[in-house]
Amino acid sequence: MVFPDAYEGRRQSLGGRGPARRRRPRAQLQAGRGAVRDARALALARTGTEYPVSVRVQAGALTLEIEPLMEDQELDARSSTGTIYWEGAVRAKQGKTMVGRGYLELTGYWKPLRL
Repeated sequence: MVFPDAYEGRRQSLGGRGPARRRRPRAQLQAGRGAVRDARALALARTGTEYPVSVRVQAGALTLEIEPLMEDQELDARSSTGTIYWEGAVRAKQGKTMVGRGYLELTGYWKPLRL
């Protein structure tokens, strides 16, 4: 998951409009210093697959609630990749304040992926 407010100070291009600019990090998440917990699962009627579409990310004093922008973002890709998965746009909130947007992909919930 990527959050605009959690960049590590690298230069980021903003949609190809103008030069890249440096973003000051508001939060740096370190490996092994946090937790991700399911907050709400969604079962889609089309396939019956249940996905943890809302999650709570906690790292130190930082807690983010990740929620989908639209619930039904399931892709049936059995004819190409052989699986069904959920992927799509999400928003990050701290309390009731939206602090970022991102993209979440959930695979292996329909059945385990065979690589």
